[in-house]
Parts: sequence; structure tokens; C-alpha cells
Amino acid sequence: MSFEQTYTQQQKQSQKLAMTQQLQQSIQMLNMNQEELVLFLKQKALGNPLIEVKVKQPSMTERQINHSPTNTTNYNPIEQLVGNQTSLFASVIDQIHLTMRDTYLRELVLWLTSYLDENGYMTISLSEAKEKTGAQEIQLIDALTLLQQLEPAGIGARNLQECLMLQTERDNEAPNLAYLVLEESFELFSSHKWEQLAKHYSVPLSTIQEISDYVQTLTAHPGSIYNDEENPYIRPDLIVEKADNQLSVVSAKTGLPIIKFQQDYYQDMLMIEDVDVKQFIHEKYAEYEWIQRSLLQREETIIRVGTAIVEKQKDFFFKDNHPLIPMTLKEIAQLLDIHESTVSRSVNDKYFQTDFGVYEMRSFFTTGLKQSVSLSNEDTTEQVISSEEVKSKIKVLIAEENKLKPLSDQKISNELAKEGITISRRTVTKYRESLSIPTSTNRKRYT
Repeated sequence: MSFEQTYTQQQKQSQKLAMTQQLQQSIQMLNMNQEELVLFLKQKALGNPLIEVKVKQPSMTERQINHSPTNTTNYNPIEQLVGNQTSLFASVIDQIHLTMRDTYLRELVLWLTSYLDENGYMTISLSEAKEKTGAQEIQLIDALTLLQQLEPAGIGARNLQECLMLQTERDNEAPNLAYLVLEESFELFSSHKWEQLAKHYSVPLSTIQEISDYVQTLTAHPGSIYNDEENPYIRPDLIVEKADNQLSVVSAKTGLPIIKFQQDYYQDMLMIEDVDVKQFIHEKYAEYEWIQRSLLQREETIIRVGTAIVEKQKDFFFKDNHPLIPMTLKEIAQLLDIHESTVSRSVNDKYFQTDFGVYEMRSFFTTGLKQSVSLSNEDTTEQVISSEEVKSKIKVLIAEENKLKPLSDQKISNELAKEGITISRRTVTKYRESLSIPTSTNRKRYT
């Protein structure tokens, strides 16, 4: 048996994209939001003496429009600066020093305070506390009781049940049986077994309904009031303007970084007769030019994508109910002859400003479902309806339902079918859950 080896030559032509570091960074810049872009450029400026980064700040009018205080009558700018800077831990410590004498029991209360989480819950058990402190169990119980009497109501709770009980205990307006139901029958209550509760306590279902309504006014996170920072100012990337029934899209500019070239420094460096210095300054000048081109290209791409979105979703900007039609990233990419990933990066964490609110650009991309539409002569045709519109219809059906006999997901599916929208029970469930709407059992009322 013999083996024969032969060698041949073939010429093959292929095209590859070389991802240089600058190209990768340009792609990253497109994906960044305004805050990330400013931070990225400031880091670049640290290594490039020719670059100074400035940010155009919003005018007072823009601040008032986009982030005006909810109560303008009693608005106090000084209070806005200092009103919400106290942490939960600092507030509890202040209360302890103001209300308790300097005793060993106060030391235990202070020690327990260090084991509160950001929501105000106790993160250590009494048995663990006993091992760590060497204190008697009765002393730790007294210390915890004192801690739980502080503000906000519910502080120091070891679980949700105790948190709700602590709030109910302090409230003189709480329903008579509320504390007892929470203490003795929390599992039945949270499982919505109201008929069993009504029978056990020999009360009408309306009494359990009243307790449920009351408990919904309580908070599961008492300490979160100290963590609720004021919503950050959202700087829109694009402004949608309407004029003579026409839409136009322009860059918002506000919040965008401005690159200022240090001309004097550049000229001084060119005067130095040193090869290394000249090479360094030429490299930094090239980097400056690349950054300017990348920023311009970024802005142009975002405007192109934004304009295409607005053109496809015209009804959203003109009609009062702001309907959305089904639209995908691929459609916009094909329309602009760019890659789908470019569209995705262009809308990532970017916002439109309209005369009726600020909207995330990504929210305009929705999936669609087929809807049967009746025509004349008993004919029907099919059109695509967006998932957002289906969700809106589900919300309306649930809002208008009989609360004594709420609609099940299957009944909602049947009601939508009457409107020509074919949707399965599972899909209804998925949409309902995405809207944070409880099940029909948990929506049921008895009064």
C-alpha cells in the first residue's frame, strides 16, 4: 500500500474587518449614554493635554420644565439641599440619644442598630446577638422592643409579618381585627384565604376586605424613605418638534460633552526642538481629531436612527392616545442600510423629548400580534397590533371588570377574541404579570 502526497497552490480572496482600538472605542461611544460619554472623555483628557472637556448645562428654564418641584407653592430651595440627606442609621442613632438614658440597655440598642439593613429590618437573630454580646436574652428582647418603638414605624422588624404588625400596633385608625389577623393568621391572609378567615373570626367577608385594604396602605420597607433619592434629571438626547403637521428631530445638545482644543499649549509644544516631544504632541493631536470625528459621527447616527423611529411612529406623536405600531430593530436597520447592532447601540439609554413628556427611544420598539378586522360584505382581513396596545386593552378590561367577579386570564383572552385579537391565556398571563396586575383571585373584592 502506497501513499502519495501532492501539493497545490490556491489563491483565495477574503475580506475581513480589522477592529482597531479606535474603531472599538467609537462603537463603545455610540453605545454610551451622556453621563458615560462624559466620564469616558474626561478619562481621555487626563492623558491628553490638548483636550479640555466641558458639558453644556441645562438652563434654569429647562430644569424647571424637566424637573420642577411637585409643590411649587411651598418650594424652598434650601430645604431641597438638606432635606433628604439624613440616613436611616443616623436618624435612629439621634433618636436613641434623645430618648434614652445612658445605660447598658441603651448600649444594646445602639449595638442592634448596626445590624439594621437599608429597609430597616433586623439582620441578626437574638440567639446570635446573645453569643456576640454576652447579654441575657431578656435584656436583648427589651433592647429590641425599645428599638422597634422608634421611627419609622416598622423599624427593627425581623420579618414582613412583624413589620406590618408594628405599624398596625401604632395606628389608632387600624381596623379592630387587623393586628390579630396579622399575628395569628398571616399565612392564610397572605394566601388570600378570606373565606376561612371570616369563618374563623366569625365576621363577614367585608371585614376581611377592610383589613386587606388597610394593609395595602402599609409599607414593607419602612427604612426606604431614607433611601429615596430624588429622581435624577434625565437629559434627552433628541428633541421631537412639531410644526405644520410635520415632525423634525434635532439634537438636544444639553448635557453633551464639548471638546475644547488647547491651541496655545499645542503651539508652545511645537516650538520645542525635541523629537520625542514632537511625536507625542502629534499623537495627541491625532487623538483629538479622532475624538471630534467620533463625536460628530455618533450624533449623526443617533439623529438618523431617531428620525427613522419618529417617521415610523408618527401616530404616537400626533394622536392623543399615543399608539405604537409594531417595529423592530431590523426594520430600522434595513431602512437606514446599517447594521442592527448599530441601531441597538444608538437607542441604548437614549431619550426623546416631546411636548408631552420624555420617552426612552428603545420603548418605541414593540412586537406585534395579528388582529382580524371586519370589512364590508362580511369579509375580514388581518392587521398587526402592537403588544403595547394589547396590554392597554387588558388594563382597560381589568379596570372595568366587576370586582366581585374579576375576569380570569381565559375570560380576558375570550374578550379580546371578540375584538378580533387572537391571544392565548398564557400570553394574557405574561402581559398581566408584566403590568404588575395580580391574579383574578387576588383582585377579588367582597364589598
